[in-house]
Amino acid sequence: MRVKTQIQLILLFLMGAIPLLSTSCVTHNLVRKDTFSVLKVSVPTQEMILYKEGKIVKTYPVSTSKFGLGNEKGSYHTPLGRMQVAEKIGGGTPAGAVFKSRKWTGEVIKPDSPGRDPIVSRILWLRGTEKKNDNTYSRCIYIHGTAAEKDIGKPVSYGCIRMTSNDVIDLYRKVGEGATVYITKKDLTEELLSNPRIGDSGEVEIEALPLGPADSVISALQPTLTSHAATPEAHNAHAPTDQTTNTPAALPFGHPASLANPETQFQPRAPARIAPTAQERGSPEAGPVQIPPANPAEAPMKREFRPFRMSSS
Repeated sequence: MRVKTQIQLILLFLMGAIPLLSTSCVTHNLVRKDTFSVLKVSVPTQEMILYKEGKIVKTYPVSTSKFGLGNEKGSYHTPLGRMQVAEKIGGGTPAGAVFKSRKWTGEVIKPDSPGRDPIVSRILWLRGTEKKNDNTYSRCIYIHGTAAEKDIGKPVSYGCIRMTSNDVIDLYRKVGEGATVYITKKDLTEELLSNPRIGDSGEVEIEALPLGPADSVISALQPTLTSHAATPEAHNAHAPTDQTTNTPAALPFGHPASLANPETQFQPRAPARIAPTAQERGSPEAGPVQIPPANPAEAPMKREFRPFRMSSS
């Protein structure tokens, strides 16, 4: 009976400890992996570069620790080496949302509020993937927003990577859990100049245009076509030239700009239009088309049709 009671007490203790462990600085299993994004943080230039599949997407100014670099626990140093984004926290909260122990307090403050320097907006919690920085997660090293935006670009943090609220929200949208992070003492200016660049997308995300019916395409292009058709010079610039007169020739169906109002060009049960002849275009060499008369000798012989009769015998 005593052993059974002890087992029950142990189980109760474990059940109560699990929620506490889930909110503390312990290893967190990744559910999804972002294998396309790489972040490189240059300590000398206080700059972060975001790569997607080897191409530069965007650069951000950041701030690393004012206490220097290192991996010692309790040192407030910014760790070096290879890491990854272990958790993303704060999605859906407003810019300037104040976090304490990774929980939104409900407060929202403006950038550079006097006397305030909390963690704000978004948190990307880092985990070290090398032996020298394997305590990065337990040290609670983040990439996060700061209210002290005026100091971004200078080493002023307590070990984390600080960003402005707008930048950390933009980064939060662009990378997922599992994204690789490098913090280095190298100057990455040469790498910025030599690597291919996708280009900063800012607040506008690149999206594929949806396929739609032809009328939606015409309506989308109508402002451009109408403005192009408004000038005769623009119309004639793309028209074919008659080589004999060196003047723009008429198009069989008009310039594409005339399709700005397709209902005037295509009427139900309207006769079909054909391309004008050279004579209609004013070519001096053009003449009426002559069809030679048929030669009776070459005509096929007419054969008399005789029905087939079956024999009665």
